[in-house]
Amino acid sequence: MFLSRIYYGILYFLVLISEIIKSIWGMSLLCLGVKEIKPVLVDIETVLNRPISQTILANSITLTLGSSTVNLDSDNKIIKVALIAPKDKKEVIPFEPYIQKMME
Repeated sequence: MFLSRIYYGILYFLVLISEIIKSIWGMSLLCLGVKEIKPVLVDIETVLNRPISQTILANSITLTLGSSTVNLDSDNKIIKVALIAPKDKKEVIPFEPYIQKMME
């Protein structure tokens, strides 16, 4: 049990680093004018139950460029996210399964 949490923690960290690098590339394309900027505010439901897990997810969203967590409703499991360009839910929170297996 403990070793699996460490394993998923390492995977989470690697996925987070790769998502940060991908977001840097995407933001550079936006800044150069290759892509159009269309800011949106979306509500994303999460499967995470513990407030600490939800906070880690919200902070991970904020660490990736082009997205920022505006509000976290722990009771209803909803994270309000501001995006600089529209994205699918799975593109915004690809690290949720790793946090779930690491923390819950």
